[in-house]
Amino acid sequence: MKTLHIIKILSPFCLICLSFMLAIRVQAQSEQAQVQVSAESLPLPLDEVRIFTEVLNRIRNAYVEPIDDKTLLENAVRGMLAGIDPHSSYLVNEEFDNLQEMTTGEFGGLGVQVGVNNGFITIISPVDGSPADIAGVKAGDIVIKIDEKPTSDITIDETTDLMRGPPGTDIVLTILREGVDEALEITVTRDIITSNSVRSRIIEPGFGYIRISQFVTGTGREVNTALENIHQDDAELQGLILDMRNNPGGVLQAAVDVVDAFISEGLIVYTEGRETNSYSRFDATPTDPSRGVPLIVLINQGSASASEVVAGALQDHNRAVVMGTQSFGKGSVQTVLPLANNRAIKLTTALYYTPNGRSIQALGITPNIIVRQGRLTSLPENPASYREEDLDGHLENGDLTGSIPEVLDLTGQQVIIGDYQLNEAMNILKGLSLLRAQPY
Repeated sequence: MKTLHIIKILSPFCLICLSFMLAIRVQAQSEQAQVQVSAESLPLPLDEVRIFTEVLNRIRNAYVEPIDDKTLLENAVRGMLAGIDPHSSYLVNEEFDNLQEMTTGEFGGLGVQVGVNNGFITIISPVDGSPADIAGVKAGDIVIKIDEKPTSDITIDETTDLMRGPPGTDIVLTILREGVDEALEITVTRDIITSNSVRSRIIEPGFGYIRISQFVTGTGREVNTALENIHQDDAELQGLILDMRNNPGGVLQAAVDVVDAFISEGLIVYTEGRETNSYSRFDATPTDPSRGVPLIVLINQGSASASEVVAGALQDHNRAVVMGTQSFGKGSVQTVLPLANNRAIKLTTALYYTPNGRSIQALGITPNIIVRQGRLTSLPENPASYREEDLDGHLENGDLTGSIPEVLDLTGQQVIIGDYQLNEAMNILKGLSLLRAQPY
């Protein structure tokens, strides 16, 4: 009678507990044959499944308002995935569509990547030029309320849903920021986010700059175009800076394509998981659009996932000097697995490893040179100072055929005023180019 009672309770939930019911039937048959079946041989742990079904039954009978079985089961699935890790989730209808929009580079909302850090909803990074970026949201901000709803009461998926909405509508984020004593309220106006993931320019003669804000399907192609344009604009290119600060990552294949633009041979990244098809290996092709020019990679705590793949690969190949601060440390790969009825799960299926076999998970990339962000101040020269040429009776230089050539003052370049890390990257890059030019 006890076995029959359990089966009766489970009957409305047969889809999720089918294997358990089969185990009960096996157990009943074994008892009739006077053969005891150990708990270890059953496909699911009986005590935990009984607790699960008891909780479901208590909710159905005792909750203050009636809840249909479909909602209870979907909430159970959401909770099951949310409890595994911060990146696995249950996708229903529009949630799957939203994920596809984000990976193709066009989506609606605020333009931020969020995650869970120590139990708090945290901004990993805002997308360059997005409404959140323009409003002043920064990487590392802790979101404690969305409009009037505390984030302590909602999941990461619900947070994302709340941030989305019709273009032109406002949302108020209440955030905590390191170094600021009081909570900040930032109003952000939603918009359609169409992000060009790559921007490039010549910082000064001989030195190029490429900024990748996120990794979407076409990022590798955009980087190749940027390299071609930079080489056309400056035929005497002496060095490049690849800026991936506050880049939350994205499509793994896009990261592979970016690394391939800077190296011409060797392993880029590999992934390993429990299933056979979770193992993959990506190798470079023989072409080198970067033409081997010295390279500096900038990262910080907002650089995650695909940006860490790029930084780690270029670091392991000794192709670049990595500068900045420790990266975010997301070294896992998520796979979208379709289910019936227009549903899917985003499940962590593998970890990725750099060419030298390093796992970045929960560790991140350690820069070759640690440079924390600071404020760059150019001090005026002392008006009372003087040089040899100012002394009476100084000897003339017979080789002096004109005025002293004007040297570009890096601190005077408008593009890097206030960006201490970029300034330091330029100094190192200039040193590398000078060493490369020396005859030995």
